[in-house]
Amino acid sequence: MASTRRPTYRPVGSGKPVGSADQAKTPDTHKDAQPRVITASKSAPAPASEPRKRAPEPRKATGRDRTPNNQAEQQSRIQAVLATAQRPWRKGAEQKASPDSTRTGRKSASQDGADQNSADQDNVLAFPEPKGRRLRRNAIMAACVVAALVAGLIVAAVYSPVLAVKTVTVSGTKLLKPAQVQAALKPLEGTPLPQVNDGDVERLLKPLVQIKSVTTQARPPSELVVQVHERVPVALVKRGAEYMLVDVEGVRLTATADPANVKLPVIDGGAGAIGKDLFQATTAVLGALPASVLAKLSNASAKSVDAVELKLVDGQTIIWGNEGERELKARVLEALLKVPADPANPVNVYDVSVPRHPVTR
Repeated sequence: MASTRRPTYRPVGSGKPVGSADQAKTPDTHKDAQPRVITASKSAPAPASEPRKRAPEPRKATGRDRTPNNQAEQQSRIQAVLATAQRPWRKGAEQKASPDSTRTGRKSASQDGADQNSADQDNVLAFPEPKGRRLRRNAIMAACVVAALVAGLIVAAVYSPVLAVKTVTVSGTKLLKPAQVQAALKPLEGTPLPQVNDGDVERLLKPLVQIKSVTTQARPPSELVVQVHERVPVALVKRGAEYMLVDVEGVRLTATADPANVKLPVIDGGAGAIGKDLFQATTAVLGALPASVLAKLSNASAKSVDAVELKLVDGQTIIWGNEGERELKARVLEALLKVPADPANPVNVYDVSVPRHPVTR
């Protein structure tokens, strides 16, 4: 701001101020004396040739006489007051210091290290995180932790030696002995139970042709249960001095020297007929018969695929025809065989080639 102190005026060459008693006593005749010049501050004296001028009265400083430094200082103070008057819109928001407040020296010492960043963050309000987003983030983190724990447990179970196979239990065998199956599965001992599956068991049991499929079950900590599904023999095929048991596909299951101990029909043609069309047509018919009827047959033959005949142990003949409608023909034949025999009218032939109109004679 401009100073209001009035300047001190004194005549040049005199140590006394203007208006003193000596001035009043000075005669007018001393016109040739040196003219008195009024000076202010430290200005140089006026030349002697210039006439004496009356010192201008100092005028009161106005807004136009204010220096740029004073204007900048007032502007900065106004901005500092406005900055301190601001309030956050939400509870808990923090107000950053403005760049103008740093020029006034009002900034605290703890904010000195953040001067560069505070200039870009003026008047920025900090809003609290929504509750839903926070809960969702916590749920995701908890799910990740649980998934990691479960994965660790699974890995530990899969590779842990505590769950290694030590015992193999076999069930469902008729043609085979359980010891034969256990011997074939010997390579699985020491393998963790979670790593054993049906495919591995079937691959090891493939040399045993009597087994059609298997089902496995793990019983921790070290037992493997194997349920065996064997092939079903439907006929005997003579091969030299012995008879082979075959299923509907003609797979040779086992052999026996005494066919009387096996209640299955003998297929005519011997081992040379296995795999041929007549053999397959005959085995397909035998595979459709229930065990009660199959046990009453003595042999089976086929002159063609449409002329399959069966013989009962009592000497009666069954005309089957082709292999069509096998299930219906099997039910009709089973019902006819359950009818009590009439000694007055004995039955020698059961014709089920047309199952909806069976004939007996």
